Amino acid sequence: MDPRIPDVNTVRMAVDLACRAPSVHNSQPWRWTYTDGRLDLFSDRSRLLPSIDPTARQLVLSCGAALHHLQVAATALKWSTEIDRLPMGEHSNHLASIRFSHGARPASHDFDLVAAIRRRYSDRRPFAPPSTGTGFPGPLNEMLRPGTQLTVLPQDARPVLGAATELTAALRRYDSTYQMEIHWWAGHSADSVGIPPDALATAEQSARVEIGRWFPPGSRSSTGAPGADHSTVVVISTEGDGREDWLRAGEALSAVLLEATADRLATCPLTHLTEFGQSREMIRTLLPGNGCPQALVRIGTTAPEDRPKPTPRLPTDSVLTVTARRASR
Repeated sequence: MDPRIPDVNTVRMAVDLACRAPSVHNSQPWRWTYTDGRLDLFSDRSRLLPSIDPTARQLVLSCGAALHHLQVAATALKWSTEIDRLPMGEHSNHLASIRFSHGARPASHDFDLVAAIRRRYSDRRPFAPPSTGTGFPGPLNEMLRPGTQLTVLPQDARPVLGAATELTAALRRYDSTYQMEIHWWAGHSADSVGIPPDALATAEQSARVEIGRWFPPGSRSSTGAPGADHSTVVVISTEGDGREDWLRAGEALSAVLLEATADRLATCPLTHLTEFGQSREMIRTLLPGNGCPQALVRIGTTAPEDRPKPTPRLPTDSVLTVTARRASR
């Protein structure tokens, strides 16, 4: 055993936590390989949602969230990470190579973030405002990844968000391919992928979240839910709109979600508002600069009752390949 590199069990634990990352409709579009102390992340285009995500932007963003989860997990396991993003170029499915070095000294907050990986879920119910005792949004402003920007929208931006939501819904309403796709991924009882019925809001709850994506009605209870949605919405944007921008936006999304979860806040990522050029431009007008909106997040508080169970995940060994070490010469 080489003490300079993590053993397979350590890597398996880190990847298991990384795979708890959010992904578009819980499609989990990632693959990992581990050889000689190097962990490689690839996108899995067999899990592309072609109607929802024809450019694979959300697929790469999902992988970016898993990459940040991996970094958080490795730190807690006392391994530092050095990441080479897109090592084979902009058009490759090889998204990142991760090298490890021993000696990371995790602080207590690093363990809070690892615990948040297990506790985090997408809550599609209406939210009450973020509680004042969390310090929100102060900590979020310190999470900017290189090339990304985080914008906390004021409440007077809600009409624009609502109009962008209505526009995307109208464009999707008679898109039979999209409707088939979303019904396949959401509301079924598959063991390891997709969104199960008890993770979806009821029709009555969804009607009170005017900026949410339409999903088939779920089986969630309405117990303790506030009247209207009073969440705070943040926008993650990037300077450019290429694959590395998408990957870094996913990392920033993960950072926001984990920090908010560690503060006992409820979260729900929103990507439908950036799927069409028209609605994406509407979101762009809300930003202070000229960035490209990549994802939005609703953040707030909910009653602890009837929280959904963790959404299913593929077995770690089905997405992680470990290859034998090459013999030294």
